[in-house]
Amino acid sequence: MDRRDVLKLSALAGATSVLTLGSVNFAEADDAGTTSGGDRTRTVSGHLPNGAADFVYLPVEVPRGVRRIAVSYSYDRPSVPAGTVGNACDIGIFDQHGVDLGGRGFRGWSGGARTEFAISAQEATPGYLAGPVEAGTWHVILGPYTVAPQGLDYTVTVTLSFGDRGPTLRPSYPPESAKGRGRDWYRGDCHLHTVHSDGARTLEQLVALARAAKLDFINSSDHNTSSAHGYLGPLAGDDLLVLTGEEVTTRNGHFLAIGTDPGTWVDWRYRSRDDAFERFTRQIRRANGIVVPAHPYGMSLASQWKFGYDDVDAIEVWNGTWTLDDEASLLTWDNLLTGAARGDGHWIPAMGNSDAHRDPNVVGLPQTVVLADGLDRASLLAGIRAGRSWIAESADIQLSMTASGPHGEHAGIGERLPVAPEADVTVRLEVGGLPAGSALVRLITDEGPLFTAPLSASGVVEWTTTASYSAYVRAEVRRVAPANDPSGLQGPVAALTNPIWLGRR
Repeated sequence: MDRRDVLKLSALAGATSVLTLGSVNFAEADDAGTTSGGDRTRTVSGHLPNGAADFVYLPVEVPRGVRRIAVSYSYDRPSVPAGTVGNACDIGIFDQHGVDLGGRGFRGWSGGARTEFAISAQEATPGYLAGPVEAGTWHVILGPYTVAPQGLDYTVTVTLSFGDRGPTLRPSYPPESAKGRGRDWYRGDCHLHTVHSDGARTLEQLVALARAAKLDFINSSDHNTSSAHGYLGPLAGDDLLVLTGEEVTTRNGHFLAIGTDPGTWVDWRYRSRDDAFERFTRQIRRANGIVVPAHPYGMSLASQWKFGYDDVDAIEVWNGTWTLDDEASLLTWDNLLTGAARGDGHWIPAMGNSDAHRDPNVVGLPQTVVLADGLDRASLLAGIRAGRSWIAESADIQLSMTASGPHGEHAGIGERLPVAPEADVTVRLEVGGLPAGSALVRLITDEGPLFTAPLSASGVVEWTTTASYSAYVRAEVRRVAPANDPSGLQGPVAALTNPIWLGRR
Protein backbone atom coordinates (compact mmCIF):
# COMPACT_ATOMS: atom_id res chain seq x y z
CA MET A 1 0.00 0.00 0.00
CA ASP A 2 1.33 3.44 -0.89
CA ARG A 3 1.03 6.20 1.68
CA ARG A 4 1.09 9.94 1.12
CA ASP A 5 4.04 11.79 2.64
CA VAL A 6 2.18 13.34 5.53
CA LEU A 7 -1.15 12.14 6.89
CA LYS A 8 -1.02 13.62 10.35
CA LEU A 9 1.57 15.76 12.17
CA SER A 10 1.45 15.52 15.94
CA ALA A 11 3.69 15.94 18.96
CA LEU A 12 4.35 13.87 22.03
CA ALA A 13 3.60 15.82 25.19
CA GLY A 14 6.83 17.48 26.29
CA ALA A 15 8.85 15.94 23.49
CA THR A 16 10.03 16.72 20.00
CA SER A 17 7.73 16.62 16.95
CA VAL A 18 6.66 13.34 15.41
CA LEU A 19 4.83 12.27 12.28
CA THR A 20 2.03 9.70 12.43
CA LEU A 21 1.09 7.84 9.25
CA GLY A 22 -2.16 6.08 8.37
CA SER A 23 -2.90 2.71 9.98
CA VAL A 24 -1.96 -0.70 8.69
CA ASN A 25 -5.12 -2.74 9.25
CA PHE A 26 -5.20 -6.47 9.88
CA ALA A 27 -8.80 -6.43 11.11
CA GLU A 28 -10.06 -8.73 8.37
CA ALA A 29 -7.61 -11.36 9.54
CA ASP A 30 -9.67 -11.71 12.73
CA ASP A 31 -12.26 -13.68 10.75
CA ALA A 32 -9.71 -15.99 9.19
CA GLY A 33 -9.71 -18.33 12.17
CA THR A 34 -7.07 -17.67 14.79
CA THR A 35 -6.85 -21.28 15.89
CA SER A 36 -5.73 -22.49 12.49
CA GLY A 37 -2.54 -20.45 12.55
CA GLY A 38 -1.01 -18.91 9.46
CA ASP A 39 0.60 -15.58 8.62
CA ARG A 40 -0.78 -12.26 7.36
CA THR A 41 1.53 -9.69 5.78
CA ARG A 42 1.12 -6.02 4.90
CA THR A 43 3.68 -3.73 3.25
CA VAL A 44 3.76 0.07 3.38
CA SER A 45 5.94 2.34 1.26
CA GLY A 46 6.37 6.08 1.56
CA HIS A 47 8.60 9.11 1.25
CA LEU A 48 9.98 11.42 3.93
CA PRO A 49 11.16 14.85 2.79
CA ASN A 50 14.35 16.49 3.94
CA GLY A 51 13.66 18.08 7.31
CA ALA A 52 11.30 15.30 8.40
CA ALA A 53 10.24 14.92 12.03
CA ASP A 54 12.59 13.13 14.42
CA PHE A 55 10.24 10.16 14.70
CA VAL A 56 7.68 8.70 12.31
CA TYR A 57 5.00 6.34 13.62
CA LEU A 58 3.25 3.69 11.57
CA PRO A 59 0.17 2.43 13.47
CA VAL A 60 -0.52 -1.30 13.10
CA GLU A 61 -3.96 -2.61 14.06
CA VAL A 62 -3.27 -5.99 15.66
CA PRO A 63 -6.29 -8.31 16.03
CA ARG A 64 -6.80 -11.07 18.59
CA GLY A 65 -5.02 -14.40 18.34
CA VAL A 66 -1.59 -13.18 17.24
CA ARG A 67 1.35 -15.14 18.62
CA ARG A 68 4.16 -13.29 16.85
CA ILE A 69 4.78 -9.95 15.15
CA ALA A 70 7.66 -9.55 12.71
CA VAL A 71 8.81 -6.34 11.05
CA SER A 72 11.35 -5.65 8.31
CA TYR A 73 12.23 -2.40 6.62
CA SER A 74 14.47 -0.83 4.02
CA TYR A 75 15.20 2.64 2.72
CA ASP A 76 17.10 4.18 -0.17
CA ARG A 77 20.59 5.63 0.07
CA PRO A 78 20.98 8.04 -2.85
CA SER A 79 24.27 9.72 -3.59
CA VAL A 80 24.67 13.18 -2.05
CA PRO A 81 27.08 16.07 -2.63
CA ALA A 82 30.33 16.08 -0.70
CA GLY A 83 29.83 17.36 2.83
CA THR A 84 26.09 16.62 2.82
CA VAL A 85 24.56 13.94 5.05
CA GLY A 86 22.79 11.04 3.39
CA ASN A 87 19.94 8.84 4.58
CA ALA A 88 20.09 6.99 7.87
CA CYS A 89 16.93 5.62 9.47
CA ASP A 90 16.48 3.77 12.78
CA ILE A 91 13.61 1.47 13.78
CA GLY A 92 11.76 0.21 16.87
CA ILE A 93 8.25 -0.62 18.06
CA PHE A 94 5.67 0.24 20.73
CA ASP A 95 2.76 -2.01 21.69
CA GLN A 96 -0.92 -1.42 22.41
CA HIS A 97 -0.11 0.68 25.49
CA GLY A 98 0.77 3.58 23.20
CA VAL A 99 3.67 5.85 22.33
CA ASP A 100 3.45 8.39 25.16
CA LEU A 101 6.81 9.76 26.24
CA GLY A 102 8.08 7.54 29.05
CA GLY A 103 4.92 5.42 28.88
CA ARG A 104 4.29 1.69 29.11
CA GLY A 105 4.27 0.90 25.40
CA PHE A 106 7.97 0.38 24.67
CA ARG A 107 8.72 -3.06 23.18
CA GLY A 108 12.08 -2.55 21.56
CA TRP A 109 14.58 -0.58 19.56
CA SER A 110 17.45 -1.60 17.31
CA GLY A 111 18.36 1.77 15.86
CA GLY A 112 20.12 1.21 12.56
CA ALA A 113 21.74 -2.06 13.63
CA ARG A 114 19.04 -4.38 12.20
CA THR A 115 16.73 -4.49 9.21
CA GLU A 116 14.24 -6.89 10.80
CA PHE A 117 13.00 -8.08 14.19
CA ALA A 118 10.32 -10.28 15.74
CA ILE A 119 8.51 -10.48 19.08
CA SER A 120 6.56 -13.33 20.66
CA ALA A 121 5.69 -14.40 24.19
CA GLN A 122 8.67 -16.73 24.46
CA GLU A 123 11.39 -14.82 22.64
CA ALA A 124 12.36 -11.64 20.87
CA THR A 125 15.14 -10.36 18.66
CA PRO A 126 17.88 -8.79 20.81
CA GLY A 127 16.93 -5.19 21.48
CA TYR A 128 13.25 -6.14 21.84
CA LEU A 129 11.17 -7.33 24.77
CA ALA A 130 9.57 -10.75 24.68
CA GLY A 131 5.94 -10.95 25.79
CA PRO A 132 2.44 -11.62 24.48
CA VAL A 133 1.36 -9.83 21.32
CA GLU A 134 -1.88 -8.32 22.57
CA ALA A 135 -4.64 -6.92 20.39
CA GLY A 136 -4.73 -3.17 19.84
CA THR A 137 -2.85 -0.45 18.00
CA TRP A 138 0.88 -1.05 17.87
CA HIS A 139 3.28 1.49 16.38
CA VAL A 140 6.36 0.81 14.30
CA ILE A 141 8.67 3.78 14.92
CA LEU A 142 11.06 5.04 12.28
CA GLY A 143 13.81 7.43 13.28
CA PRO A 144 15.10 9.32 10.22
CA TYR A 145 18.42 10.19 11.81
CA THR A 146 19.58 12.06 8.73
CA VAL A 147 17.73 12.70 5.46
CA ALA A 148 19.35 13.41 2.10
CA PRO A 149 18.27 16.47 0.07
CA GLN A 150 16.27 14.13 -2.18
CA GLY A 151 14.34 12.79 0.81
CA LEU A 152 14.08 9.24 2.07
CA ASP A 153 12.02 6.47 0.46
CA TYR A 154 11.13 3.67 2.87
CA THR A 155 9.33 0.33 2.87
CA VAL A 156 8.03 -1.40 6.00
CA THR A 157 6.68 -4.95 6.01
CA VAL A 158 4.68 -6.26 8.97
CA THR A 159 3.85 -9.96 9.36
CA LEU A 160 1.47 -11.30 12.00
CA SER A 161 1.60 -14.99 12.82
CA PHE A 162 -1.53 -16.50 14.41
CA GLY A 163 -1.83 -19.40 16.82
CA ASP A 164 -1.20 -20.44 20.42
CA ARG A 165 1.00 -17.91 22.21
CA GLY A 166 2.63 -20.42 24.53
CA PRO A 167 4.21 -19.53 27.88
CA THR A 168 5.66 -16.09 28.49
CA LEU A 169 9.41 -15.73 29.01
CA ARG A 170 10.37 -15.05 32.62
CA PRO A 171 13.34 -12.67 32.99
CA SER A 172 16.38 -13.72 34.98
CA TYR A 173 17.87 -10.56 36.48
CA PRO A 174 21.36 -10.42 38.02
CA PRO A 175 21.74 -10.14 41.82
CA GLU A 176 22.49 -6.75 43.40
CA SER A 177 25.64 -7.90 45.16
CA ALA A 178 28.59 -10.24 44.78
CA LYS A 179 31.00 -11.67 47.32
CA GLY A 180 33.54 -8.86 47.19
CA ARG A 181 36.34 -8.03 49.62
CA GLY A 182 34.58 -5.71 52.05
CA ARG A 183 35.64 -2.06 51.89
CA ASP A 184 38.09 -1.99 49.01
CA TRP A 185 38.83 -0.59 45.57
CA TYR A 186 36.74 -2.24 42.84
CA ARG A 187 37.31 -1.98 39.09
CA GLY A 188 34.46 -1.60 36.64
CA ASP A 189 33.40 -0.63 33.13
CA CYS A 190 29.94 0.94 32.94
CA HIS A 191 29.59 1.67 29.20
CA LEU A 192 29.37 -1.50 27.10
CA HIS A 193 27.40 -2.65 24.06
CA THR A 194 26.25 -6.02 22.78
CA VAL A 195 23.99 -7.49 20.09
CA HIS A 196 21.10 -5.99 22.06
CA SER A 197 21.95 -2.67 20.35
CA ASP A 198 24.73 -1.94 17.84
CA GLY A 199 27.45 -4.11 19.37
CA ALA A 200 28.82 -7.29 17.82
CA ARG A 201 29.35 -9.27 21.02
CA THR A 202 26.88 -11.54 22.75
CA LEU A 203 26.23 -11.14 26.46
CA GLU A 204 28.25 -14.29 27.09
CA GLN A 205 31.22 -12.89 25.15
CA LEU A 206 30.99 -9.59 27.01
CA VAL A 207 31.14 -11.08 30.50
CA ALA A 208 34.00 -13.37 29.45
CA LEU A 209 35.98 -10.33 28.30
CA ALA A 210 35.13 -8.48 31.53
CA ARG A 211 36.50 -11.36 33.58
CA ALA A 212 39.61 -11.54 31.40
CA ALA A 213 40.16 -7.81 32.02
CA LYS A 214 40.06 -8.50 35.80
CA LEU A 215 37.01 -6.31 36.33
CA ASP A 216 34.88 -6.61 39.44
CA PHE A 217 31.73 -5.08 37.94
CA ILE A 218 30.16 -4.02 34.66
CA ASN A 219 26.99 -2.17 33.66
CA SER A 220 24.70 -3.23 30.81
CA SER A 221 24.25 -0.10 28.67
CA ASP A 222 22.82 -0.90 25.28
CA HIS A 223 21.31 1.99 23.34
CA ASN A 224 17.72 2.93 24.25
CA THR A 225 16.62 -0.52 25.39
CA SER A 226 16.52 -2.67 28.51
CA SER A 227 16.18 -5.92 26.57
CA ALA A 228 19.45 -7.44 27.85
CA HIS A 229 18.50 -7.16 31.53
CA GLY A 230 16.41 -10.31 31.69
CA TYR A 231 19.21 -12.53 30.36
CA LEU A 232 22.03 -11.38 32.62
CA GLY A 233 21.22 -13.39 35.77
CA PRO A 234 23.03 -16.62 34.82
CA LEU A 235 26.09 -14.66 33.64
CA ALA A 236 26.87 -12.89 36.92
CA GLY A 237 28.71 -14.56 39.78
CA ASP A 238 30.65 -14.08 42.99
CA ASP A 239 33.57 -12.81 40.89
CA LEU A 240 31.59 -10.34 38.73
CA LEU A 241 28.74 -8.01 39.65
CA VAL A 242 26.53 -7.14 36.69
CA LEU A 243 24.56 -3.88 36.95
CA THR A 244 21.66 -3.07 34.67
CA GLY A 245 21.28 0.22 32.82
CA GLU A 246 21.05 1.89 29.43
CA GLU A 247 22.77 4.37 27.15
CA VAL A 248 20.10 6.96 26.44
CA THR A 249 20.80 8.22 22.92
CA THR A 250 19.04 11.54 22.28
CA ARG A 251 19.53 13.91 19.34
CA ASN A 252 21.45 16.29 21.62
CA GLY A 253 23.85 13.93 23.35
CA HIS A 254 24.08 10.54 25.02
CA PHE A 255 23.98 9.71 28.71
CA LEU A 256 24.34 6.59 30.81
CA ALA A 257 21.73 5.35 33.23
CA ILE A 258 23.96 3.24 35.50
CA GLY A 259 22.75 0.70 38.03
CA THR A 260 19.01 1.19 37.59
CA ASP A 261 16.51 -1.37 38.86
CA PRO A 262 16.43 -4.33 36.44
CA GLY A 263 13.86 -3.86 33.69
CA THR A 264 13.97 -0.06 33.84
CA TRP A 265 13.63 1.57 30.41
CA VAL A 266 14.51 5.25 29.92
CA ASP A 267 12.99 7.17 27.00
CA TRP A 268 15.27 8.98 24.56
CA ARG A 269 12.76 10.79 22.30
CA TYR A 270 13.55 14.41 23.13
CA ARG A 271 16.07 17.19 22.55
CA SER A 272 17.55 19.70 24.97
CA ARG A 273 14.98 22.28 23.86
CA ASP A 274 12.10 19.99 24.86
CA ASP A 275 12.54 20.46 28.63
CA ALA A 276 12.26 16.72 29.26
CA PHE A 277 15.74 15.76 30.50
CA GLU A 278 15.03 16.42 34.18
CA ARG A 279 11.96 14.20 34.03
CA PHE A 280 14.10 11.24 33.07
CA THR A 281 16.94 11.97 35.47
CA ARG A 282 14.30 11.80 38.21
CA GLN A 283 13.11 8.47 36.82
CA ILE A 284 16.67 7.09 36.88
CA ARG A 285 17.20 8.12 40.48
CA ARG A 286 13.81 6.70 41.53
CA ALA A 287 15.09 3.48 39.99
CA ASN A 288 18.19 3.77 42.24
CA GLY A 289 20.56 4.60 39.38
CA ILE A 290 22.88 7.47 38.51
CA VAL A 291 23.07 9.83 35.51
CA VAL A 292 26.36 10.19 33.61
CA PRO A 293 26.81 12.14 30.33
CA ALA A 294 28.78 9.96 27.92
CA HIS A 295 31.60 11.23 25.67
CA PRO A 296 30.48 14.89 25.92
CA TYR A 297 32.54 15.85 22.86
CA GLY A 298 31.87 12.68 20.86
CA MET A 299 32.69 12.95 17.18
CA SER A 300 29.63 11.16 15.80
CA LEU A 301 26.50 13.06 14.84
CA ALA A 302 24.25 14.06 17.76
CA SER A 303 26.63 12.69 20.39
CA GLN A 304 27.83 16.07 21.71
CA TRP A 305 26.38 16.85 25.15
CA LYS A 306 23.94 19.82 25.13
CA PHE A 307 21.87 19.31 28.29
CA GLY A 308 24.29 20.98 30.71
CA TYR A 309 25.72 19.54 33.92
CA ASP A 310 23.34 20.80 36.59
CA ASP A 311 21.49 17.50 36.98
CA VAL A 312 24.12 14.79 36.57
CA ASP A 313 25.95 12.55 39.03
CA ALA A 314 29.29 12.15 37.22
CA ILE A 315 30.87 12.86 33.82
CA GLU A 316 32.48 10.34 31.49
CA VAL A 317 35.69 12.24 30.76
CA TRP A 318 37.49 9.24 29.25
CA ASN A 319 35.79 7.10 26.62
CA GLY A 320 37.73 4.27 25.00
CA THR A 321 41.19 4.90 23.58
CA TRP A 322 42.39 8.38 24.59
CA THR A 323 41.70 10.94 21.82
CA LEU A 324 41.20 14.67 21.35
CA ASP A 325 37.55 14.56 22.42
CA ASP A 326 38.68 13.12 25.76
CA GLU A 327 41.07 16.06 26.15
CA ALA A 328 38.13 18.41 25.61
CA SER A 329 35.98 16.51 28.13
CA LEU A 330 38.78 16.59 30.69
CA LEU A 331 39.24 20.35 30.32
CA THR A 332 35.50 20.97 30.64
CA TRP A 333 35.36 18.85 33.78
CA ASP A 334 38.36 20.63 35.28
CA ASN A 335 36.68 23.99 34.64
CA LEU A 336 33.62 22.70 36.50
CA LEU A 337 35.85 21.77 39.43
CA THR A 338 37.22 25.31 39.52
CA GLY A 339 33.67 26.64 39.60
CA ALA A 340 32.80 24.32 42.47
CA ALA A 341 35.76 25.68 44.45
CA ARG A 342 34.07 29.08 44.66
CA GLY A 343 30.52 27.78 44.97
CA ASP A 344 28.64 25.75 47.55
CA GLY A 345 31.11 22.88 47.48
CA HIS A 346 29.03 20.61 45.22
CA TRP A 347 31.19 19.09 42.51
CA ILE A 348 30.78 16.49 39.77
CA PRO A 349 33.14 13.50 39.76
CA ALA A 350 34.80 12.03 36.69
CA MET A 351 34.66 8.46 35.46
CA GLY A 352 35.94 6.49 32.49
CA ASN A 353 34.49 3.62 30.44
CA SER A 354 35.39 1.69 27.32
CA ASP A 355 32.22 2.11 25.22
CA ALA A 356 33.31 -1.19 23.70
CA HIS A 357 31.18 -2.44 20.79
CA ARG A 358 33.30 -5.00 18.94
CA ASP A 359 36.89 -5.99 18.18
CA PRO A 360 39.29 -4.26 18.45
CA ASN A 361 37.48 -2.28 21.23
CA VAL A 362 38.95 -3.40 24.57
CA VAL A 363 36.63 -4.03 27.48
CA GLY A 364 38.08 -2.23 30.51
CA LEU A 365 39.97 0.41 28.48
CA PRO A 366 39.51 2.51 30.49
CA GLN A 367 38.00 1.41 33.79
CA THR A 368 36.81 3.26 36.87
CA VAL A 369 38.31 2.11 40.18
CA VAL A 370 35.86 2.80 43.01
CA LEU A 371 36.34 2.75 46.78
CA ALA A 372 33.19 1.05 48.06
CA ASP A 373 32.04 -0.65 51.24
CA GLY A 374 31.36 -3.82 49.28
CA LEU A 375 30.80 -5.25 45.83
CA ASP A 376 27.15 -4.30 45.65
CA ARG A 377 25.08 -1.87 43.61
CA ALA A 378 24.33 0.68 46.32
CA SER A 379 27.92 0.87 47.61
CA LEU A 380 29.47 1.22 44.16
CA LEU A 381 27.06 3.94 43.05
CA ALA A 382 27.62 5.79 46.32
CA GLY A 383 31.38 5.68 45.67
CA ILE A 384 30.98 7.00 42.12
CA ARG A 385 28.65 9.82 43.25
CA ALA A 386 31.10 10.80 45.99
CA GLY A 387 34.10 10.81 43.62
CA ARG A 388 35.94 8.16 45.62
CA SER A 389 37.39 6.84 42.39
CA TRP A 390 40.14 7.07 39.81
CA ILE A 391 40.47 5.92 36.20
CA ALA A 392 43.01 3.54 34.67
CA GLU A 393 43.73 2.21 31.21
CA SER A 394 43.90 -1.37 32.55
CA ALA A 395 44.03 -3.48 35.69
CA ASP A 396 47.83 -3.53 35.39
CA ILE A 397 48.01 0.04 36.68
CA GLN A 398 47.90 0.68 40.42
CA LEU A 399 47.53 4.11 42.05
CA SER A 400 46.98 5.71 45.43
CA MET A 401 46.85 9.36 46.44
CA THR A 402 46.50 10.99 49.85
CA ALA A 403 46.86 14.46 51.34
CA SER A 404 48.07 15.05 54.89
CA GLY A 405 48.03 18.09 57.16
CA PRO A 406 50.43 19.18 59.93
CA HIS A 407 48.36 17.71 62.79
CA GLY A 408 47.65 14.24 61.45
CA GLU A 409 44.75 15.23 59.24
CA HIS A 410 44.48 13.11 56.12
CA ALA A 411 42.16 12.65 53.15
CA GLY A 412 41.93 10.39 50.13
CA ILE A 413 40.60 10.73 46.61
CA GLY A 414 37.19 12.40 46.57
CA GLU A 415 37.50 13.62 50.17
CA ARG A 416 38.24 16.99 51.81
CA LEU A 417 41.25 17.76 54.00
CA PRO A 418 40.06 20.31 56.63
CA VAL A 419 43.16 22.43 57.27
CA ALA A 420 43.86 26.13 57.82
CA PRO A 421 44.51 28.14 54.64
CA GLU A 422 48.26 28.53 55.22
CA ALA A 423 48.94 25.11 56.73
CA ASP A 424 51.35 22.90 54.82
CA VAL A 425 49.68 20.03 52.98
CA THR A 426 51.69 17.06 51.73
CA VAL A 427 50.30 15.27 48.71
CA ARG A 428 51.59 11.77 48.16
CA LEU A 429 50.98 9.88 44.92
CA GLU A 430 52.12 6.34 44.28
CA VAL A 431 51.86 4.73 40.84
CA GLY A 432 52.54 1.11 39.91
CA GLY A 433 52.46 -0.96 36.76
CA LEU A 434 54.36 1.44 34.48
CA PRO A 435 58.12 1.39 33.75
CA ALA A 436 60.19 4.28 35.07
CA GLY A 437 60.47 7.10 32.54
CA SER A 438 57.59 5.84 30.42
CA ALA A 439 55.14 8.40 31.78
CA LEU A 440 54.87 11.88 33.23
CA VAL A 441 53.14 12.52 36.54
CA ARG A 442 51.21 15.78 36.84
CA LEU A 443 49.57 17.27 39.91
CA ILE A 444 46.86 19.74 38.88
CA THR A 445 45.05 22.35 40.96
CA ASP A 446 42.48 25.05 40.27
CA GLU A 447 45.38 27.13 38.95
CA GLY A 448 46.55 24.38 36.60
CA PRO A 449 49.41 21.87 36.58
CA LEU A 450 51.77 22.93 39.37
CA PHE A 451 53.99 19.84 39.41
CA THR A 452 55.23 17.67 36.55
CA ALA A 453 57.94 15.01 36.72
CA PRO A 454 58.94 11.79 34.96
CA LEU A 455 57.70 8.65 36.66
CA SER A 456 60.50 7.39 38.87
CA ALA A 457 61.48 3.80 39.57
CA SER A 458 59.73 3.96 42.94
CA GLY A 459 56.59 5.47 41.41
CA VAL A 460 56.30 7.79 44.43
CA VAL A 461 55.75 11.55 44.21
CA GLU A 462 55.47 13.93 47.17
CA TRP A 463 54.56 17.59 46.82
CA THR A 464 53.74 20.31 49.32
CA THR A 465 51.13 23.03 48.92
CA THR A 466 48.57 24.93 50.98
CA ALA A 467 44.79 25.27 50.87
CA SER A 468 45.10 28.97 50.05
CA TYR A 469 47.23 28.11 47.00
CA SER A 470 45.35 24.98 45.88
CA ALA A 471 41.61 24.53 46.30
CA TYR A 472 42.02 20.95 45.13
CA VAL A 473 44.70 18.59 43.84
CA ARG A 474 44.17 15.88 41.28
CA ALA A 475 46.67 13.66 39.46
CA GLU A 476 47.28 12.67 35.86
CA VAL A 477 49.67 9.99 34.66
CA ARG A 478 50.37 10.46 30.96
CA ARG A 479 52.36 8.36 28.54
CA VAL A 480 55.35 10.19 27.14
CA ALA A 481 54.43 11.68 23.75
CA PRO A 482 56.59 10.61 20.79
CA ALA A 483 59.49 13.00 20.26
CA ASN A 484 58.51 13.50 16.61
CA ASP A 485 54.83 14.20 17.28
CA PRO A 486 54.11 17.41 15.31
CA SER A 487 50.87 18.17 17.17
CA GLY A 488 52.61 19.36 20.32
CA LEU A 489 49.91 17.63 22.36
CA GLN A 490 50.53 15.86 25.63
CA GLY A 491 50.76 12.10 25.64
CA PRO A 492 47.67 9.97 26.24
CA VAL A 493 46.44 9.47 29.79
CA ALA A 494 47.25 6.18 31.47
CA ALA A 495 45.52 7.09 34.77
CA LEU A 496 43.85 10.07 36.38
CA THR A 497 42.15 10.76 39.68
CA ASN A 498 39.26 12.67 41.07
CA PRO A 499 40.40 15.57 43.28
CA ILE A 500 41.25 15.82 46.93
CA TRP A 501 39.77 19.08 48.23
CA LEU A 502 41.84 21.24 50.55
CA GLY A 503 40.70 23.60 53.32
CA ARG A 504 37.67 24.01 55.53
CA ARG A 505 34.38 25.18 54.08
